[in-house]
Amino acid sequence: MIGIIRYGAGNIFSLTATLDRLGIAYGMVYTEDDLEQYDRYIIPGVGHAGAAMQKLEHTGLVPQIKALNKPTLGICVGMQLLTAHSEEGDAEMLDIFPVKTLHFPQAESFKVPHTGWNQVFAEKDNPLFANIPVGSHFYFVHSYFIEYDEAYTLASTNYINKFSASIWHNNFYGVQFHPEKSGTHGETLLKNFSTI
Repeated sequence: MIGIIRYGAGNIFSLTATLDRLGIAYGMVYTEDDLEQYDRYIIPGVGHAGAAMQKLEHTGLVPQIKALNKPTLGICVGMQLLTAHSEEGDAEMLDIFPVKTLHFPQAESFKVPHTGWNQVFAEKDNPLFANIPVGSHFYFVHSYFIEYDEAYTLASTNYINKFSASIWHNNFYGVQFHPEKSGTHGETLLKNFSTI
């Protein structure tokens, strides 16, 4: 059963609607006691990473999240929270992954935020991307990206530059795209996560 970590910076309607449609059981995590009820977790997130980190700190759950040993998936800003530092708000993040969240550089003929469908290329064999063809399209909405580091990159995407579309270290996963808005491939990814 998935525990969705609620900290005031995640619009979760699309996520819960997709989980309902897939028949994946979930509940909400507001406190440390809530964490014990679940065998895996999702950290959603939209908006400003620095502000999201402040809200997460206010929950008092930061030490518990960093100590989790069950599968944990950060989505969009939820993924950025797992990095060491974000240029958005010049903020220290959870530092679960020793990489940075950076703003897209200016580039002619490229709009920021990066909005819409783009290809995702899995670079490692991992059950999160099982039964998803390499180069499948997922839906993105973001102005900041995770710097590419081969050691932690599970999948990459190219927009202005190559960046980590998905990261993985031990029991922690992150996806920059929104699987809950990515059609069949996104549903497959969420089903995969529910059984990792």
